[in-house]
Amino acid sequence: MTDRLHPRTRMIHDGSDRRAFGEMSEALYLTQGFAYASAEEAEARFDGSDPGFVYARYGNPTVAMFEERLASLEGAEACFATASGMAAMNAAMFSQLKAGDHVVAARALFGSCHFIIDTLLPRFGVETTLVDGTDLDQWRAAVRDGTVLCFLETPSNPTLEIIDIAGVAEIAHTAGAKLVVDNVFATPCYQRPLELGADMVMYSTTKHIDGQGRCLGGALLASAETIRGPVLEYMKHTGAAMSPFNAWVMLKGLETLYLRCDAQARSAEAIARFLAGDGRVKRALYPALPDHPQHSLAMAQMDRGGTVVALELADKRAAFGFLNALEIAKISNNLGDAKTIATHPPTTTHQRLTEEDRLSLGITQGLIRLSVGLEAEEDLIADIARGLAAV
Repeated sequence: MTDRLHPRTRMIHDGSDRRAFGEMSEALYLTQGFAYASAEEAEARFDGSDPGFVYARYGNPTVAMFEERLASLEGAEACFATASGMAAMNAAMFSQLKAGDHVVAARALFGSCHFIIDTLLPRFGVETTLVDGTDLDQWRAAVRDGTVLCFLETPSNPTLEIIDIAGVAEIAHTAGAKLVVDNVFATPCYQRPLELGADMVMYSTTKHIDGQGRCLGGALLASAETIRGPVLEYMKHTGAAMSPFNAWVMLKGLETLYLRCDAQARSAEAIARFLAGDGRVKRALYPALPDHPQHSLAMAQMDRGGTVVALELADKRAAFGFLNALEIAKISNNLGDAKTIATHPPTTTHQRLTEEDRLSLGITQGLIRLSVGLEAEEDLIADIARGLAAV
């Protein structure tokens, strides 16, 4: 389909590849290999002159439908679907870097992304520099000859910092580097980093795209040259490709992504406003709130505030009391689910960071991340009020 159609239409139809049966639901091809009509055809597949499928680690018809649909939504030339979000993060870095290269990244990162940037890459001779992502002057000071990639997530996990994608992209490109953006919190519904100058977008499709707690998955989106070149070369030899079954689940998830995210974002904003008016809450963080530190930037580069709210209580005891009193929201470490999830980042997703690093990011012992689900808004607010009463 053409890009003149609304994304809600394209996310239902784009990429569909019907066979002679005319099936309405995308076909699930559970195969790891493919037969060739002749030895000549096999040779052509392997040398690339025939673009057909070779092995499920390289590509699969069901996975290809998901990749094409997500690329259409993102406005990307190409997509490669991975086994998890962290497989996508790993491939984004290691497919494009070598010893001696330099990476600049925003300091506010998910714990496992922080491990890859701050610990794993240096083991292989890649130098890394962490900056305050909201300060463009720090990005300018950090890039240099040999800077190959810049990396950021916006909104950040878990404090919902907003980083100027276009501003960082300009700095990166001036230095001859590429910008990779983790767009998980914003989703393809509410933010399009490629339009703002990013060179690559990554997702944990486990989150909103599946959005119902079923399957792991990830995706990288960029130019065809990048995806079909270094990313494909890296992935086909290292093996973390998405399974066909998971891709089929993700295709089904895309069909309802806009509806789910819109409902979740509406509830998230109502919850954020409720929290902001409660004296027991030290701070409520949500990009659409006028007192968010980067509110104007958020509303300029995002269509809505997203599905995640952060709140800070007095201390760990208060946070645990709040969490343990919840009845509807579940204590877990996922996000973007149909069920509302409450997380205590300092003891879970960001526990491997030092206390000093956590505090520098605003991750206090009283911080709680709420991923707002599809339950009735009034029920969620009553549940949160119950948690605050326990505090």
